[in-house]
Amino acid sequence: MASDKDSLTKAYMERPDVFADAFNFLLYDGEQVIKPEELREMDTTAVALPFGSDGKQASVQKVRDVLKQWVLKRDNDAAYLLLGVENQSDIHYAMPVRNLLYDALQYTAQVDNIAKSYKKSRHNEKATSGEYLSGFHKSDKLIPVITLVIYFGADHWDGPTSLHEMLSVKNSSILKYVADYRINLLTPYALTNENAQKLCTDLKEVMLFVKYSRDKDKLREVIENDKKFRSIARDTARMIEAVTGTDIKAKESGGNVDMCKAIQDIRQEGYEQGIEQGIERGIEQGIERGIEQGIERGIEQGIEQGVEQGVERTIVVMINIFRSMGISDDEIISKIVENSTISVEDAERYVRGS
Repeated sequence: MASDKDSLTKAYMERPDVFADAFNFLLYDGEQVIKPEELREMDTTAVALPFGSDGKQASVQKVRDVLKQWVLKRDNDAAYLLLGVENQSDIHYAMPVRNLLYDALQYTAQVDNIAKSYKKSRHNEKATSGEYLSGFHKSDKLIPVITLVIYFGADHWDGPTSLHEMLSVKNSSILKYVADYRINLLTPYALTNENAQKLCTDLKEVMLFVKYSRDKDKLREVIENDKKFRSIARDTARMIEAVTGTDIKAKESGGNVDMCKAIQDIRQEGYEQGIEQGIERGIEQGIERGIEQGIERGIEQGIEQGVEQGVERTIVVMINIFRSMGISDDEIISKIVENSTISVEDAERYVRGS
């Protein structure tokens, strides 16, 4: 199941429109600055030798979920950015260190690539001793790396969001000399309905569905008030299904899913199951106790709920139970009428005809 969640969330966040939407939310408060067509896929595998290149060091390799390059154009200037997404279906309690390593490997790879380019071009001949040793010149610059963690769970993220939170030392005199690292985090729990409107793709619907997945009444309200839920992409619906554990059985139309219909079916199915379980539980408890009051309570609940749903078989079950207790048909008719909304005529029809 975890692999399904991972593959589905990865495929979802690889969508350029969703990826751009997430970073526009993070960097520009929802303003559509990053365009999907401006994003370029990058190799998500980072390999580096962080402790040297003498041939004796073991390489470090990590694979990101999604990594894209974007060119920030302002007037006549252009700046490159590396944007990465890490999807989490569960809370990772060492996320700051994990992301720190991902970002460090990206920067290390940039330094290594610059050093290799000097060796190939022979431009390193005019380098100072320090530049030659490091393979990195004074004028060289690195591309910024920004990583966003997206948690696809309904719970509050109670894990650390900074390196300092993970340290055993809390003394500010010490911590001011320890470089901190903070993660950028997007979670459904912390997303308000107002801020959710800043998302322009169906990432908004995904976040809201996950946020209220444990509150069916609120979930129904949100879905019914958002027209986009009436036509959600099939792959998006499957991803929602995987991360929330919701069994979506809605009909598809043109490759899309009507989530309004899906949630109605889920509620109806749960309601019917609840009625059936309630009836069975009431009957079982009554029989086990052998006390008329317990039986009548289970029967009363079963009759009331069963009749309201048109479940005629419940009445038949009750009649059989009464008869097994040696109660006469006339008394059975009286009890059915007394504990339900069924008329005397209907009660007689059930009893006499069974």
